[in-house]
Order: sequence, then structure tokens, then C-alpha cells
Amino acid sequence: MRDLHLTHGGFYRHFANKEELFAEALRQGHDRMIAPAIARAPKGGELKALIDAYLDIEHCDNVAEGCPVAALATELARRPPHSRARTAFERILRERTREIAKYMPGATEEERLRKTRMLMSGMAGTLTVARVLGDKQRRVRFLSDAKKFYFDAVNR
Repeated sequence: MRDLHLTHGGFYRHFANKEELFAEALRQGHDRMIAPAIARAPKGGELKALIDAYLDIEHCDNVAEGCPVAALATELARRPPHSRARTAFERILRERTREIAKYMPGATEEERLRKTRMLMSGMAGTLTVARVLGDKQRRVRFLSDAKKFYFDAVNR
């Protein structure tokens, strides 16, 4: 905020409440990961590019700039079921699921959405576990195995 010449009050006035700020942070965290991966991908390769980028060792090792789902889901689970933070999280997750499902193979929209929900939750879990592994080579191998698994799973 200092670099932007904003006070705390000036910053927070841009949002109606903390939950709105939280939702915007979630949205931007996802946008930093999803949009560039899809934009760089060749037509028809968007999903593979997204899996590659998400399960990349640099993404894994950069917790501060990484996926907010992997970083926050376990903490949000401790909040009351209908808290504003959880509601915002679920809303953003549904938005991103619909966005990614456009690239998912499947005969129906419901099948694409189902597969996308499982892909997203599985990759977030994979990233969370990989970040705990102390040895970088083990993290790389773990992420590589997961990429292969998810490539195969989404193309069934």
C-alpha cells in the first residue's frame, strides 16, 4: 500500500467489507494462474496447459503467489458453514469451474462440470501435499506423477 501511496483506510474503502476484498483476492489469484496458461496454449491444448502450469514446481514453490484454493481451503473449512468468506470462496470456485469446464472433454455439460470439479480439487490437494515434501526432487516427481494421472483422467 505504501508503494501505491494508499493508507489502510483508503485501501479498504474500495471494498464493501472484508469478504468482498477476500473474494477479489481469490479471483485475482485464480486469474494469475488460469488466464496466462490458457492464453499460451495451442487451440485444443488449454486443459493440458492448465494442468502443466498448475502442477509446475515453480508454482508449487511460490506459495505467496500460488493458488488461493491450495493455500486457504483448509483454513476456510474451519469457518462457520455459511460465513461470508466460505460463501465467497464457493462462488469464485463455481465461476472458475464453469470457465475451465469449457475445455474439458465430455458428452454433456454436467459431465464436464463434474470432471472439472474433481480435477480442480485433486490438483489443489496435490499442490498442498507437494508443498509439505521437504526434498525438491520428491516434489518434482510427485507433481510429475500427478500430471500424468490428471492428463489420463480427463481424457477418458
